[in-house]
Amino acid sequence: MSVTASSVENILKKVRPRYTAKGMVDLGTPEDTLIATLLSARTRDEQVLKVYPGLRKQFPRIQDLAEASVPDIARCISSIGLYRNKAKAIQALARMLVEEFDGRVPQTMDELIRLPGVGRKTASCVLWYGFGIPAMAVDTHVFRIVHRLGWAKGKNAEQVEQELMKLIPRRWWGEVNRIFVQFGRDVCRPGKPQCWRCPVAALCPFQPKTKV
Repeated sequence: MSVTASSVENILKKVRPRYTAKGMVDLGTPEDTLIATLLSARTRDEQVLKVYPGLRKQFPRIQDLAEASVPDIARCISSIGLYRNKAKAIQALARMLVEEFDGRVPQTMDELIRLPGVGRKTASCVLWYGFGIPAMAVDTHVFRIVHRLGWAKGKNAEQVEQELMKLIPRRWWGEVNRIFVQFGRDVCRPGKPQCWRCPVAALCPFQPKTKV
C-alpha cells in the first residue's frame, strides 16, 4: 500500500474524532507551554501538570524565574524526573528570554532552539500550541506510530520530522502531535498495541496485528 498525502489525511481523519482533548502541554500561553514542555522531558505530562501551578505561583513572571536560585526552582519541581537539570535549564532559559528577547518567547524555530533545554520537539510544541504556527512535534508516540504506519523510516526524531513535513499537508502538522499522543497512550501503545481497537487497523501495515 503506497503512502500518499491523501492516504495519510484519510487515516488522520479517521483517528481524530476519537481524540478531541487539547494537548496536555497546551497551557494557553507561549511562556507556559514552553516551560511545561521543557519539564515534560522523560516525565509524564500528568506529573508536570501537578507541579506546574505551584512553580508559577512561586515565580509568576519570567523575570522571577530569571532571578531565582536553581535550588529554589528545583524545590518546586522535585517530584518530576531530572528536576535539578530542568531547574538549571529553566533559570538559564528565563535569563536569556529577559536579556535577549525582552521577556517574550520568540516565534521562530531557530530562535527557540537557542534557548537552554529546548530542542526541536519543544520548539514545535511552542510554535503550534503557543502561537498557532504549523510545526511537526515528534515525540516518542509520534515516532512509534508513524513508523508502524510506514510514514517514516528515519532513525531519529529530526529525520522523522523532515519526512513527515514533506509527506503530510501543512494544515495537519500541529494536529499530528495532539492526536497521536492521545492515540499512542490509548491504542497504539509501546510494545504491544491494541490493534483490535484501532480505527485504522485495516490501513496499517504493522504486523503481526494483535488480538484480544
